[in-house]
Amino acid sequence: MDRTSDMTDLERTEPEPVPEPTEQEPSESERTAEAVAEGTAAPAAGAGRGRTVLVAGAVALVAAVAVVGALGLGGGADDPGAPARSGSLVQVTKENLVERTQVEGQLGYGAEIPLPVKATGTVTWLPEPGTTVERGGDLLRVDDRPVVLLYGALPMFRELGPGQEAPPTPTPTATPGSGRGGDGSGGSTASSGGPGKGGGTGTGASTGTGTGTATGTASASGAPTRPLRGMDVMQFERNLAALGYTGFTVDEEFTTGTATAVKRWQKSLGLPQTGRVGIGDVIYSTGQVRIGHAAVRLGSAVGENALTHTGTARKVVVNASAQEASWAVRGTAVTVTLPDGREAPGEVASVGTSATAGPDNGGGGGGEGGGEGGGSDAARATVPVTVVIADQEALGRLESGPVGVSYVGKERRGVLAVPVAALVALAEGGHGLETTDGTFVAVQTGLFADGKVEVSGPAVREGLKVRVPE
Repeated sequence: MDRTSDMTDLERTEPEPVPEPTEQEPSESERTAEAVAEGTAAPAAGAGRGRTVLVAGAVALVAAVAVVGALGLGGGADDPGAPARSGSLVQVTKENLVERTQVEGQLGYGAEIPLPVKATGTVTWLPEPGTTVERGGDLLRVDDRPVVLLYGALPMFRELGPGQEAPPTPTPTATPGSGRGGDGSGGSTASSGGPGKGGGTGTGASTGTGTGTATGTASASGAPTRPLRGMDVMQFERNLAALGYTGFTVDEEFTTGTATAVKRWQKSLGLPQTGRVGIGDVIYSTGQVRIGHAAVRLGSAVGENALTHTGTARKVVVNASAQEASWAVRGTAVTVTLPDGREAPGEVASVGTSATAGPDNGGGGGGEGGGEGGGSDAARATVPVTVVIADQEALGRLESGPVGVSYVGKERRGVLAVPVAALVALAEGGHGLETTDGTFVAVQTGLFADGKVEVSGPAVREGLKVRVPE
C-alpha cells in the first residue's frame, strides 16, 4: 500500500472520543459505612419490604381507631390520643316541663250593654263614646236634667222620698139604729133629728149613734204616713254617703234626715230641691262605666236603649272550639301575648254556655254530615271564653286588637330533662345521649316543652354530663 492510500485511510478513520470523568456511585459497602456513621443503619437484606410493612400497619391502626370512635366504643374525650369532638357539654337536670297551647283572642272592653234609661223627655246632651263615668257623674241629660250614675246591683224601680201614706183601714158605714148605742144605751142621747156625737143622725129618743167611733171613712188627707223602707233605700243612702253627704243613718229607712241630704245633693246638680228622687233620675251600675255608642240623637225622644256601656277594664274574648274547650275553666291562669310581643297574666272569668257555629274556612268536604274535613256545624262550633287581666298597665295603651292566649296543655313535674339538641339518633333505633367519654346511652323521651325534652333510662341520672353536638 502506498503512502497516499495510507493517508486516505487515516483521514477517514475518526478518532474515538475520550469519555468525560463521572462520579462513581458509592458501592454497597460505602453506603453501609455511611449509614453506620449516621446511626441509621438498616439491615442489608429485605430493607424495602420492612418499610412497606410498617406503612401498612400504621394505616390499619388509624382505621381501627376511627371505627371504634364512630361506634362509641373508643376512649373518652380527655384521651390525648382520641380526636377532639366538637360540641358543648350540658347536665341532665330535674325540672318542671310545661307544654303550652296558644289560641287567638280579641282584646277589648267586652260587649256593649244598653243602659236602663227610665227618664222621659227629650235628649239634650250625650257624652262622647269612650268616656269613663264614675259615681255621681252624668250619663246623659233629658229635658236638661242630668241622669246620674250610682253604684249598686238593684235597679231603680220606684221613686224615693221621705215617706208615704199608710194604706187606709176600711171601716163599715153606720146604718140607722145600728152601732154602739143604737138602742139608746150608748151613754148619750140625742134629740130627734139632732146630730150625734160622731156626726151621725138619730131617729128618735131611743136611737142614736153612741160615740161615733165606728162611723164614717178616714180622710185621705188626714191619713198617717210611715217612712219608706227597703234595700233600695239602703243602696241609695250608701251612694249619698259616698258622695260626701251626711246627717242621716245608712239603713233601710228613708227619713227626714235623708231627705235633707237629698236636697243638698239636688242643689249641687242644679235641680229643684224637692228631697225626693224620681225613678228616672239615677241609673245603677256595679262600678264605673265606659260609654259605648248612642242609639239616639240630640233632640230625639229618649228610649230604654238610648245609650250603651261597657266596663272600664280591658279583657280578652276567645272563641274557643267547643270540642277543645276543656282548658276553659273559671279561674284557669293564662298568658296574654300582645302584638308587640309583651305578655300579661290573665285568668278565665267566664265561659259561655251556648255554642255557635264558627266561620267556615272551606277546609271541610261536603257530603252528608259535613264530611271528615270539619265542615259540619258541630266541628266548627265555638264557645265564648272571657279572660280578665288584673294588671291593666301591662297592656299599655292598646285598647283593642288581636292577641294570643296561651294555656297549659300538659305538665310534667320533677322529671329529668336535657336540651332537645342533645338527642342523637341511634343506629339500632330510638334516641340516645353522648356522654363525655364518647359512649352513647339509650333514653326514652317524654314531654317536649320550651326547647327541652323529658328523658329517662337506667343510665340517666341528674347531673350526668352529655354532649350537645354542633
